[in-house]
Amino acid sequence: MKNQIIVIHGGDCFETYEDYVSHLKNQEIDFERLKRKNWKTTLGEKLREKFEVIMLNMPNSANARYSEWKIWFKKLTPFFEDEVVLVGHSLGGIFLAKYLSENNFPKRILAIFLIAAPYDTEGTECSLVDFALAEPLDKLREQGGKIFLYHSEDDPVVPFNNLKKYKKALPNATARIFKNREHFQQEELPEIVADIKMLYD
Repeated sequence: MKNQIIVIHGGDCFETYEDYVSHLKNQEIDFERLKRKNWKTTLGEKLREKFEVIMLNMPNSANARYSEWKIWFKKLTPFFEDEVVLVGHSLGGIFLAKYLSENNFPKRILAIFLIAAPYDTEGTECSLVDFALAEPLDKLREQGGKIFLYHSEDDPVVPFNNLKKYKKALPNATARIFKNREHFQQEELPEIVADIKMLYD
């Protein structure tokens, strides 16, 4: 049986439907970026021999609600294997942090990767709506296996000080600090490939 890696993408959330519609009207489109692969889509190619990488499609990611993601995630967990590796990017990262700090997870978790995950909204105009964390994160620390925190100092979406807050809440986590990866939209992320393989050495 292949080792199972579950990946949860990012998303946006807005306080009101009007805010969401306004965002749609005013958002600038980078069409070239839409055509490019990113590390989440290439992770399966890099880990194909011994690993099964599953990208979860979470509900309504353009105007996400934690309550909806929680329902969907809970329906999927019976299909997860013991010793699963969970990877959350951006909003997907705070979703995992919140879910695992508030709920008992039915499977053994080998490791969690929180990549460019927001901790709160300090220093940003973004809203977390019902994704906001409720401290402490004790349950996450107890059941999360080995925890990795990835953040880049030049992230324009989630300020770097969010990493420091996660590190304070999760002092035993391994922090990977980058200088020029912004919000991790690159085609490849070799560091996570190496860290995942290291888990099984």
